[in-house]
Order: sequence, then C-alpha cells, then structure tokens
Amino acid sequence: MGKVARQVVEQAGIDVNVLVDKLVRAAAAEFTTFYYYTILRVNSIGFDGEGLKEIIEDARIEDRNHYEALVPRIYELGGALPRDIRTFADMAACPDAYLPADPRDMKAMLNVLVEAERCAIRVYTDICNMTAGKDHRTYELSLAILNEEVEHESWFSEYLGEGPSGHFRRGAPGASPYVRRFMTADIG
Repeated sequence: MGKVARQVVEQAGIDVNVLVDKLVRAAAAEFTTFYYYTILRVNSIGFDGEGLKEIIEDARIEDRNHYEALVPRIYELGGALPRDIRTFADMAACPDAYLPADPRDMKAMLNVLVEAERCAIRVYTDICNMTAGKDHRTYELSLAILNEEVEHESWFSEYLGEGPSGHFRRGAPGASPYVRRFMTADIG
C-alpha cells in the first residue's frame, strides 16, 4: 500500500474506503465483462456475426486491460481484491452481459453489448466526478478508461443504426490507446 498516496487522497476530502469500493466494483465489472464478451464473440457467427467479431474482440481485450490497470490503484490506496472469485463477480458494478436466448439474433447481442458499455460509462463518470481535482492519479486512470468505454459504446450503437459514431478502426485489437500508459505489463 502507498501510505502517502492514500493519505493525500484522504486529505483532499475523499472517503478512500468508498473510492476503493467503487474501484473494486469497477474492476469486477471489467473482469466479468471480459468473460462474457468472450462468450459473445465466440457466438458471433454467420454473415452478421462475423462483422461483429473484431469489434467485440477489441472491446473484450480493452476491458481486460482496464481490469489490469485498475488493480494496482486499488492496492495503492490500501484496498484489495476479494479472495473468492464468486464474491468478486457478484459485486460487479454492472450487470452480467449474458448471451441472448437466441444467440443468432445479432440485434439482441448488440443490445447486450451496448448496454454493458453504457453501464461502464456511468461507472467511470461517477469515479471521475468523485476524484476530479482531488485524486489526480485515480481521475486520470478513470478518465482514460472512460474514453475507451465511450468509443466501445459508439461502435456498438453505430452497428445498431443509432447514427454514425465518428470513430474508426484503431489498429490491432486491444490497443488501449488511452489506458496503455497505466499498464504495468506490455500489451503489445
């Protein structure tokens, strides 16, 4: 634990226990979303599904990156991940992104994907609002994740025909252009 890191955040007026809880719940959501997006990607078959695979893969790997970037900050602030994976999954800040009853219904699958991203946007907006001007490190990390989650939502909502996103392919799936600097492991 970073003693001074926690102390400075407390002195800025943030309830660090509340912040750590939000970060752990966000990490749990990223971890479970990575898992569920794996299932969604595998089930993206047929003409429509093949077009979605790469986009789902990009969001899936970036969600894993978000989890990896959040964990050090949780521990720096004196927090920890639960010892039991079931407890961890149950505390996720967002609902599970279950495969639709009819896995061939790509519109239903897209609705699952876009709603997962919308939940993530709300989670990171909340953390940014809590830490803005008070906890610079957590704010910047959350803002970086928020930027990627907004892009993910845009990709999926564009596929649903909700309008053009203005976003383009980034390159290799999982590039994490905003979160990359917070990664402790090389992501490629």
